Amino acid sequence: MDYLHYPYPSRRMVTFAANGMVATSQPLAAQAGLDILKKGGNAIDAAIATAACLTVVEPTSNGIGGDAFAIVWTNGKLYGLNASGYSPKSISLEAVKERGYTEIPEHGWIPVTVPGAPAAWAALSKRFGKLPLTEVLKPAIEYAENGYPVSPTLGKYWQAAFQTYKKTLKGPEFSSWFATFAPNGRAPKIGEIWASKAHAKTLRFIAETNAESFYRGELAEKIAAYSKQYNGFLDIDDLAEYEVEWVEPISVHYRGYDVWEIPPNGQGLVALMALNIMKGFAVPEAPTAETYHRQIEAMKLAFADGQAYITDRKHMEHRVEELLSEPFAEMRRALIDEEALLPKPGTPPKGGTVYLAAADGDGNMVSFIQSNYMGFGSGLVVPDTGIALQNRGHNFSFDENHVNRLAPRKKPYHTIIPGFLTKGNEPVGPFGVMGGFMQPQGHLQVVMNTIDFHLNPQAALDAPRWQWVEGKKVLIEHHFPHHIAQVLERKGHEIHVSLDPGTFGRGQIIWRDPNTGVLVGGTEPRTDGAIAAW
Repeated sequence: MDYLHYPYPSRRMVTFAANGMVATSQPLAAQAGLDILKKGGNAIDAAIATAACLTVVEPTSNGIGGDAFAIVWTNGKLYGLNASGYSPKSISLEAVKERGYTEIPEHGWIPVTVPGAPAAWAALSKRFGKLPLTEVLKPAIEYAENGYPVSPTLGKYWQAAFQTYKKTLKGPEFSSWFATFAPNGRAPKIGEIWASKAHAKTLRFIAETNAESFYRGELAEKIAAYSKQYNGFLDIDDLAEYEVEWVEPISVHYRGYDVWEIPPNGQGLVALMALNIMKGFAVPEAPTAETYHRQIEAMKLAFADGQAYITDRKHMEHRVEELLSEPFAEMRRALIDEEALLPKPGTPPKGGTVYLAAADGDGNMVSFIQSNYMGFGSGLVVPDTGIALQNRGHNFSFDENHVNRLAPRKKPYHTIIPGFLTKGNEPVGPFGVMGGFMQPQGHLQVVMNTIDFHLNPQAALDAPRWQWVEGKKVLIEHHFPHHIAQVLERKGHEIHVSLDPGTFGRGQIIWRDPNTGVLVGGTEPRTDGAIAAW
């Protein structure tokens, strides 16, 4: 890769370090992870510390009541963790319809699924960590207890969420959200100190009990009582019976590298299907209009298949191997012509989330992603706990014939995906791009920027992005090459310039130089991204 800076707007150069590195979307959280490394923790401990800290210092994107996924490289092997939650055992399409709904709402108790993030921290710590969870969660607890100044991007999205919630969240069940996140009757301003002692107390419970309190103790009882008070479906058994899943990551081989994702219910499969299509095309040394056109078309086809087939893997009608098979990729690739298409699912042959990357000097590397979904999630905060509950159930289908239809104890199609790159059975490193359905699109672009266009991590993140939205509509950044955008329009794409950088995701990358062991990192210029290293 080229370590010289690529000529796109950025706030920083690529970062190098030898002993450890943490890259994420908020400087205080990155520093928290680095502090844990310096105390003798490994990359897994640093990732947990950063993730917990992000629930405090970036609550607009994630929380204690969210889900998490991770890919861990340690002792020469990749491990996958699916810590997404399932729907309550008492919920069903019929039960929701009986309440008068014709679709799954964004807010309130109906879209709430069991949170998996606390269980993820505990499971990672138990299996791979060096330090006790009580030590690892200290930075997050201190920021929650004593407060921190709100960073610029955080303040922007917090204000936007408050304005929306003020208009839409009217029931008494939402009062705790306003008491927690708008204690003065407004969102905190950029640079203003915000704290949540209830959040700190909850993190202490999680640390001292290795998350047992959250699923089978005092915190679980508070969550269940809050649900019962407002006629929610979630109950104490849903929490008590929850366990994380250790999974085998899935991959495609792409031009000498293996690109790894977590298997469904996550949408990492979409990124892999798109790369599987793209590897059949010759790609020049620098992106051209034809390259972008094929990327967009491959992603549209992959999304059509993903949204038709991805759900809880126990309910999938097609195996991952079928969807990543060469014959299926060839079949989908053959549909890409000179004109933009309207994608439909194929038939396989039978057979604003937070992201962080962490690495240490001993070779351990972690790709970790955590989210409440759609900003603050359901709009529900368990009183006196700081636990903002996610609304992942909103991604279930209301169509009783769809593979991803709402059902009891089922995991929905999930947007958050950590990525990892290896070459010749050796780690290159973790990468990710957060942001709803932008995530697999960001993965495709970052991987191709790295492998095809030989960009260093910072340059790979700085490069202008596109996002396919629906039909033939494609959003591009304001610094996307205009001459290429014009060619794409002539090919039938409906091109729209978006001035909101958050539209295009927020990524982090850490690669390890195979010859020297030196860590090479890039962080997102579209947010308050930071790399802490030593």
